[in-house]
Amino acid sequence: MKLTVVTAVTGLIVLLVILELLRRRQLREKYAVLWLGVCLLIIPLALFPRLLDNVADTLGVAYGVSLVLFLGIVFLLLVTVHLSWEVSRLEEETRTLAEALALLRTEVGKTVPD
Repeated sequence: MKLTVVTAVTGLIVLLVILELLRRRQLREKYAVLWLGVCLLIIPLALFPRLLDNVADTLGVAYGVSLVLFLGIVFLLLVTVHLSWEVSRLEEETRTLAEALALLRTEVGKTVPD
């Protein structure tokens, strides 16, 4: 029973933190939707743990905890791949902007007499 309460409270705290980060504009909406979805999945499963066992039985998984761990690992893997893609895209954009800035500085340097 204690784990159920701790999990539900943790889910609510994470939900409130995500909403506060959104309010302060420190988290973009596309990422907030992802984390809000996670919170909205965790809270009901924490409050009704038998629901998780029913889902696990339906999917043919022996234990609900095994299903949660597997889905958690898959979720974190997907988040990692997405963030790696974002970093790669931003690195390319930064390189392109640095090159454009260097060209502009060269142009300005040619037109300004000493």
